[in-house]
Amino acid sequence: MAYKFKLMKRIVFLIAVVIGFSVKAQNSAKAGQLLNEVSEKVQTYNNMVIDFKYALENSAENVKQETRGDVSINGEKYVLNLMGTTQLFDGEKIYTIIPEDEEINISTYVEEDDNNITPSKMFSFYEAGYNYEWDITQNVNGRKIQYVKLTPKDSDAEVKDILLGIDKQTKHIYNLIQTQENNTKITITVKSFKTDQPLSKNLFTFDEDRYENYYINRLD
Repeated sequence: MAYKFKLMKRIVFLIAVVIGFSVKAQNSAKAGQLLNEVSEKVQTYNNMVIDFKYALENSAENVKQETRGDVSINGEKYVLNLMGTTQLFDGEKIYTIIPEDEEINISTYVEEDDNNITPSKMFSFYEAGYNYEWDITQNVNGRKIQYVKLTPKDSDAEVKDILLGIDKQTKHIYNLIQTQENNTKITITVKSFKTDQPLSKNLFTFDEDRYENYYINRLD
């Protein structure tokens, strides 16, 4: 239960990086310019629906895990589905729904809390927290993927670095590779990126009546 709750927070953090953010050029003018172009492109969309592959690997611990997930985003609101768990943010509260345990964790979003990450928060978070460098270019099935390396300024951060693979033509994120200090590598690869979809008006609304047999854990 606690593992899934923590995992969903981590994935929201990474998905927020994938969908876009705004930065000021720091170590590399080219890297800053490309990241700004990604941000500007993302902000033109009313909403986004992303299907992705999530992979976690640690060779030293002989751990390898792969799964698929999806996330729907409209402004700050989102619904993330991964590993049988759903996390919903309605703009005020975060609902983590775990059918396996018939449990729902509800917490109030606090903007000042660094553990609460939403797509819009990434605009300011990455300006202050990371340095940026131009990295390698790869050809992936005919697509030119330019990588930008993000290194945390905090020397005590659990994250060693993040590589963002950006499609140079579409200005969309192709993948994200996060390496942690314990050499655990998390890779999110975008399989489908749809924009301006006809989303249900109730998609980002939590209906407690649907979960009458669930234990509801209010964390406030």
